[in-house]
Amino acid sequence: MRTRLGQLGVSCAAITLLWGCSSNGAPAGQRSPAEQVRREALARARVFHDTARPEVLRGAWTHPTDFTCRYVPIPTSGTSPKFTCELEDGTRVKVKYGNPEVPAELAASRLLQALGFGADRMQLASRVRCYGCPATPFYVRRAAESTPLGELVRDTPDYTRYRDFTWTAVEQKLEGESLEGDSEGWGFFELEHIDPARGGATREEVDALRLIAIFLVHWDNKSPNQRLVCLPPSAHGSCTTPLVMLQDVGATFGPRKVDLDDWRQMPVWVDDTGCRVSMASLPHDGGTFPKDVHISDGGRRLLASRLAALSRADVVSLFTHARFPGRVEDWVDAFQQKVDQIASRRCAS
Repeated sequence: MRTRLGQLGVSCAAITLLWGCSSNGAPAGQRSPAEQVRREALARARVFHDTARPEVLRGAWTHPTDFTCRYVPIPTSGTSPKFTCELEDGTRVKVKYGNPEVPAELAASRLLQALGFGADRMQLASRVRCYGCPATPFYVRRAAESTPLGELVRDTPDYTRYRDFTWTAVEQKLEGESLEGDSEGWGFFELEHIDPARGGATREEVDALRLIAIFLVHWDNKSPNQRLVCLPPSAHGSCTTPLVMLQDVGATFGPRKVDLDDWRQMPVWVDDTGCRVSMASLPHDGGTFPKDVHISDGGRRLLASRLAALSRADVVSLFTHARFPGRVEDWVDAFQQKVDQIASRRCAS
């Protein structure tokens, strides 16, 4: 059974100080071997995958690409239209189409990558030619999975025919093995268990991750929308480099998904002074994000320094090539206002 803690915004830490329940609510002594492996990897997890790389906001991703692929009829997740497709070299990608999450996920993923966080590789496609795709692959697949309608609806691919999907986001997973235990992904309430003494990220790095989630307004943060991944190479089957990352960031720049007024008016900090952040006012009461989090000054400065490495031209490129609606300059101004909120604040130790 998947956890409901994230859906309810309830933290295991509220029940016990030392992981006295697992992410599916089971007592600590009843965790599965896979959950124990996940917990051990999470304690050693890193937050940053790379140094800040503003150059990823320029270059190849700014040129829309045409893709040709073969439809793969496998189970879907979430509520936004998407399907899995196999490229000519055998690589499987996820194609998201026809919804406001396309520009949001393109921009959020590229920004995370530019700042050095882990992120899936997103590419803007002016056209995806999908052989075997039905007209509405997401909804046909959902119908095929349902009961009893699934007995009537089949999405057996006809690879002699194709459908074209325009202006889509093509997602390729960050290379590495996803670590899952009794539940999928991780919740923000679990970040407190990352232990720098065991090689995990520092408090400042963890706070930088929390703060970028606030910056993006990543309110749809149920556990499956974050991923714990084991980066290659691994030695003797063990995970030498675990990484926590934001995986599904389509419900960002809002909270109503790419809504300039909402995003511009959403403050970074809870108060006029101090460094408290919260998502309690957002949908689902902030999901897995704890109700009241104090950001360390080191974490604030760390994210501020990486954001400062982005030029205005970089941010213009970010919103332009993700095809954000409205005036790009308005989005860039709102972006800079949030950067200024972080850079100008001073936090207690």
